[in-house]
Amino acid sequence: MTEDRDVTASTSRCGDVAVLVPAAGRGERLGPGVPKALRELAGVPLLAHAVGRLAAAPSVGHVVVAVPPGATESVAELLTPVVSGYGVGLDLVVGGAERQESVARALAAVPDRYPIVLVHDAARAFAPPELVERVAAAVRAGGDAVVPVLPVVDTIKRVDADGAVTGTVDRSVLRAVQTPQGFRRAVLAAAHRTDSDGGATDDAGLVERMGGRVVTVPGAEAALKITRPFDLRVAALLVEPDAG
Repeated sequence: MTEDRDVTASTSRCGDVAVLVPAAGRGERLGPGVPKALRELAGVPLLAHAVGRLAAAPSVGHVVVAVPPGATESVAELLTPVVSGYGVGLDLVVGGAERQESVARALAAVPDRYPIVLVHDAARAFAPPELVERVAAAVRAGGDAVVPVLPVVDTIKRVDADGAVTGTVDRSVLRAVQTPQGFRRAVLAAAHRTDSDGGATDDAGLVERMGGRVVTVPGAEAALKITRPFDLRVAALLVEPDAG
C-alpha cells in the first residue's frame, strides 16, 4: 500500500466531487506508440496510476474519462478494478479533437448530484490524494476556480525574435500551475459555454476570460507532468515497489 493510500484509508468518504480526466490525446512529444495516457510505467498505464490516486481521495465520488476513439472497452476493463475498491463511479466518453472539447464532453456526462468538478490531466499521473483534497476544500470554501501551484525556481528571461534577452521577469510573482483544477460545477459549465473556440489548454483560463476569480492552493512536486521520454524516467522514481 502506498503512503498516499495509508493517509486516506482512515478518512471517511465525502464523495461530493466528480473528476474529469481528458485522456484522448496522442502525446506526440512522448514518442511513437499508444496514446500517452496508456503508456506504461512499472507495468501500469499512466491513466491507471492517475485514476487510482484520484479514487483514493475521500472527496471523489465519480470519475469521467475522455478516451481515444475505439478505446472505450479496453479502458473500461483497465479502470473498473482500479475504482471499484473505493466505491467510486466511473463513466467513459469518447474525447474530441481538442482537449477543451474532451473536457466539455466529460462534463456533460457527470451525474447531477456532484456540485464540485475537478479537471485532471492523466499526464500528471502521480498527483497525490492530499492534493485532490486541498483543491476540493478550497472550492467548498467558496472558490469559483481553484488551481494548485508551485513557485517558479528558474530565472525567467524575455527574449526577442532573434533570441536576444530583452529583460528579466520577477519570478516572485510567478507560479507554475498544475492539476487537478477545481470548480463549482455551474462555473465550469458557464465557462465552456462562453468560450468554445477550442484553444484553451487550461480550464481555469476559461474562468479567467469570463471574469471569474481563480484562487490558488499549494501544489505538489509529485504532480509533475509527463510530456517527454525524460519525464517518464523521472516519474519512475515515484513508483512505489508494490505499484501495479
